[in-house]
Amino acid sequence: MKFTKITVLAIAALALFSCGRSKPEGSPAVLELLPSEGMVDTTSYLLGVNFGLVIRQHFGELDMSMLRKGMNDALNAKEGKPIDSVFAKQFKIDPSDMNITIDRYLAAMMAYEAALNKEKGDKFRLDYYTANQADSTITGLVYLIHEYGDESLKPVSDRDTVEVNYCGTLIDGTVFDQQEGMVCPLNRVIAGWSEGLKLIGKGGKITLVIPCELGYGNRGPRAVGPNSTLVFDVETVDVRPYVNPEEE
Repeated sequence: MKFTKITVLAIAALALFSCGRSKPEGSPAVLELLPSEGMVDTTSYLLGVNFGLVIRQHFGELDMSMLRKGMNDALNAKEGKPIDSVFAKQFKIDPSDMNITIDRYLAAMMAYEAALNKEKGDKFRLDYYTANQADSTITGLVYLIHEYGDESLKPVSDRDTVEVNYCGTLIDGTVFDQQEGMVCPLNRVIAGWSEGLKLIGKGGKITLVIPCELGYGNRGPRAVGPNSTLVFDVETVDVRPYVNPEEE
């Protein structure tokens, strides 16, 4: 994650607040160029919304009283410039430690989210396995075959290509991905798909409950999150066995 956008946003907020703390200067003609009071109010509100969304999306629960104190201290700082050591002494915590502190905070939050997702996912897979009398593999993949399809036309190699309709959800039922008619070789998908789609043939239908180790692992996209267990309902529309170019 890059902090430059957050830093710029914070600076913009502080600059905006600062503009309201001093009497503007200039002739009447120059003063007419200033934003209207309504524009200032609207901009202030929307900047607050933007700042709040950044906090909620990237930082989670923060101590709002300390957040307000930090902003007020920055607005009231009068000695030196931000790059000066004199300036830093006016704060409870040295602002130069900002990036290091934020990095540590986000790393801790990421570690917590990853551990929690894995813990919940492991329980979900066990509960699904038991409640649905499903099957599992040695890798931890849990699956439930609804229709086996044409067993004479099943993918047997990761180089085989499949055409599928699918819907992917998180364990809470949130849909994060779905598509019809997707065509892909099995060596271009997550390991849970490569393994699971070899269990059914053309026309088959299967539910795959994929542990994080066979999914995106600790690097899940934002919509998925780290160490998330994934649930896919997949229908295999077609199977195209790999043909060695020399055999064509």
